[in-house]
Amino acid sequence: MKEPIQKECEDMSFLQDIYGYIKSGETDTENLGLEIEHFVVDKNGDQIGFDEITSLIEKVAHRINADIIYTDGYPVGYENENYSVSLEPSCQFEISIKPFHDIDEIEKTYCEFLSLWEPEFAKRGYRIVTFGNLPKVEQGRIRPDDIPLSPKKRYQYMDAYFRQSGKYGKYMMRASASTQVSVDYRSERDLIKKLRVLQKISPILMLMMENKTDAGSTLPNVPDKPHLFRTQEWDDLDPDRTGFYPHSFENDFGYEQIANVVYSTPLILLTDNGLTKNVGSKNAKELFSEGFIDEKELDETRRKKLTEHILSMGFFHFRIKKYIEIRVADSVPINKALGYAALLKGIVYSERNLDLLDKELSDVDSADKIQSAVVRIEKDGKNAVIYHNETAAQWSSHLVNSASACLSEHEKEYLAYV
Repeated sequence: MKEPIQKECEDMSFLQDIYGYIKSGETDTENLGLEIEHFVVDKNGDQIGFDEITSLIEKVAHRINADIIYTDGYPVGYENENYSVSLEPSCQFEISIKPFHDIDEIEKTYCEFLSLWEPEFAKRGYRIVTFGNLPKVEQGRIRPDDIPLSPKKRYQYMDAYFRQSGKYGKYMMRASASTQVSVDYRSERDLIKKLRVLQKISPILMLMMENKTDAGSTLPNVPDKPHLFRTQEWDDLDPDRTGFYPHSFENDFGYEQIANVVYSTPLILLTDNGLTKNVGSKNAKELFSEGFIDEKELDETRRKKLTEHILSMGFFHFRIKKYIEIRVADSVPINKALGYAALLKGIVYSERNLDLLDKELSDVDSADKIQSAVVRIEKDGKNAVIYHNETAAQWSSHLVNSASACLSEHEKEYLAYV
């Protein structure tokens, strides 16, 4: 591998910050973080309004003595000891559970969240639902344009940008929801192996975690692709920041290449020092070189927040921060989400399984080959023939059996839900 970026690029101190931030994620823990985005809908299937949900967030946060998160002056989330909540572009309601080793602890935390919020929503005629897309949009009963965005500047800028970058920005922002699991890495080599294996099995994970209301529904003008509705939206959103991780199948891939990807990805917007500004297609490298950001003015706290913001503007299937964020699953009910977490735990934290899958899929050596499997699944679902003349259904069973062999007897039980 190349020498660390600190030695090669001494004049690019913020690039070093990104490199150092990713490296600082190295840990011997084997935790799992879980995030689930929900739709909060009324009896007609319409989403709760921004003003109503932000006032509820403020009320509930005060009641449980949580720290309220404000953006552009709006109370858009809160954080307590075990989880945080936040609002996505069109009031999708997300819980982000802090990492735990035991899946039981994740389940307990989610149940506490649900017992707090379900009564609050029910009093006002709303309920929480989990799907990959808002059902009324998936079924073609309304268009994404019929759904208002929250007034946060971040989403106004993103909406305008994505209208030019691809076909499905409106769908992604206004009508999609996901389940995300984060996993740890011990070293650069460990990150590379885990990412490589996860990307190869991701088409199977996408299908296993598909969550639609109508098995035959498709996006407009794509009648032959009834599967992976949400994945199709992301794949035609913006090629600069979506899909499989750039350069990840090259021999010298590692922290340095990841830092360079982050540094050169167009930012759309910049949130810094309490302000959000529209920067369009400019990337961090350009903003620093043009003096839009003055490095001399950055203290340690501000540098860290800026690093985290810039990392957050890449929407690849796998996002690398101080952990690997796995972003390929639809929003699903908690039992299925816990089964998914158990599946990933049994694969990612087993050297035996990682090595076995890496060897079995050694011929899947490019993002194009993985994407070919995705496209086959979009058309044929579980019957799609993907790797080694085996179907997606056969590969799903193989993953479950592999994970089961490496989990405790209790955690094996969660696999029944995937």
